[in-house]
Amino acid sequence: MSTLKPPWNRVFMPSPVNLKPIVWQPWHVWLVGLALLASCLLFASTRGAYAISWGELFAAFGAGDSADTPINASQLVFLNIRLPRLLLGVAAGAGLGIAGALMQGLFRNPLADPGLIGVSSGAALAAGITIVLAASFMPELPRKLGSWTLVLMAFAGGLAVTSLIYVLAQNASAGLGTSMALMLLAGVAVNALAGAGLGFLSFLATDEQLRSLQFWLLGSLGGARWSAVILVSCTVAASCIAALLLAKPLNALALGEAQASMLGVEVERLKRISIVITALAVGSVTATTGIIGFIGLVAPHAMRLMVGSDHRLVLPGSALLGATLVLLADAVARTIAKPAELPLGVLTAFVGVPFFLLLLRAQRSRIVL
Repeated sequence: MSTLKPPWNRVFMPSPVNLKPIVWQPWHVWLVGLALLASCLLFASTRGAYAISWGELFAAFGAGDSADTPINASQLVFLNIRLPRLLLGVAAGAGLGIAGALMQGLFRNPLADPGLIGVSSGAALAAGITIVLAASFMPELPRKLGSWTLVLMAFAGGLAVTSLIYVLAQNASAGLGTSMALMLLAGVAVNALAGAGLGFLSFLATDEQLRSLQFWLLGSLGGARWSAVILVSCTVAASCIAALLLAKPLNALALGEAQASMLGVEVERLKRISIVITALAVGSVTATTGIIGFIGLVAPHAMRLMVGSDHRLVLPGSALLGATLVLLADAVARTIAKPAELPLGVLTAFVGVPFFLLLLRAQRSRIVL
């Protein structure tokens, strides 16, 4: 008797369907990114050691409109503490995200990070010098600058180290201008030197100074104030606008420096402007919040996996995604161990790494290094 062989391959293995890939447009990125950012902003507004209900949140926006309506505790907490913290988080995440996208485009490497040009390590070293040695060797500085001493010193330190690395990367004798390979090597060396300096400062510091230094190095939005929010927001906004104007030159640079030059791109000018934008954005953020790691790597890399390598999409998407990740991490930091607060730099890795790995798994067939 013959054995029947049903066509299992036709029953359980249907013919593949050719699905058209999503073609992203710039307005798609803006729409999706702003919607995601707004959702996280509303979510983070109600979370913290002092919980705020949705009704109290919406009432806070109308606080002070009527003299007959007193301002309650929830409105005071939101307007004076939480709102500046949220806005600082948006500015910090946007600055770190767009700086990471610029560095990845400039180095033509998806593993590049703003820390390669030394701005974070320079800011950290200057902050360590200020915390540990300022009272003994620069006693007039805190009296003149007040609470801005640490911020201004960290910002100046980041710019100084970045300038040093840029000078070391010059290869004018060979007629090649700025060598990105030399910049990478110089960045690794200077970052290691800054780390050694921080270790020496930690050895010299008292217990109180060491605690302050470690708290600053781990990053936090807890010290947000309106003056700092305005300063960082203006710097990051200007950096983002300038970076968006570099989208087409960065697309040409992806073909190689020689090809970009033949297309009319002034490669050396593009390098200088990109480095200045990155130093200003990351320097202002780091000086105000401390070191917030991983955002400058994961946000632009995730955007490249989702929308491709077009910098007209990657740059705005990285800024919006970076702001969203910082808000989400800060909301978790304020609630997971309340009333205590976990360091933001630790939470950015805890939130960003799983998201990044899931995205890599979903898009691994498209990854080309």
